[in-house]
Amino acid sequence: MTVFEGNFANTADYRFAIVIARFNDLVTDKLVSGCQDCFKRHGVNTDPEGGQVDYAWVPGCFEVSLVARKLAETGRYDAIVCLGAVIRGHTPHFDYVASEVSKGIAATSIQTGVPTIFGVLTTDTMQQALERAGIKSNLGWSYAMNALEMASLMKTIR
Repeated sequence: MTVFEGNFANTADYRFAIVIARFNDLVTDKLVSGCQDCFKRHGVNTDPEGGQVDYAWVPGCFEVSLVARKLAETGRYDAIVCLGAVIRGHTPHFDYVASEVSKGIAATSIQTGVPTIFGVLTTDTMQQALERAGIKSNLGWSYAMNALEMASLMKTIR
């Protein structure tokens, strides 16, 4: 029996992209910081100039999927992290955006074979989003860990 499992070592050859929604940037900036912290602690150079991570800023969460897909299609990345925050309001807008971004990110991952990490917070309040982006814990760290593990796992399966 073969067991496939990712690890968090030997990250020197990995390339990552982070797609970040500008809307709710109070939250997404904190998620980016969490991702960068995790990557750095695992030996990934996060410098925007010449590092192992490329950054793509988009207007909002709805646009995240398209850019993630274009990046995945280049074949340059071992994993892509998608960051955003959709906060419920008093209209159905939340439901449409949250649904479409989650479907788009999943489709990107499945159709391109590039691990595409769903790092879009979907919360009822801004307070909940801020708690998940750093007040209590920063989920950006977890999203980077997922990217590291999936990048490694995919290399072991190839």
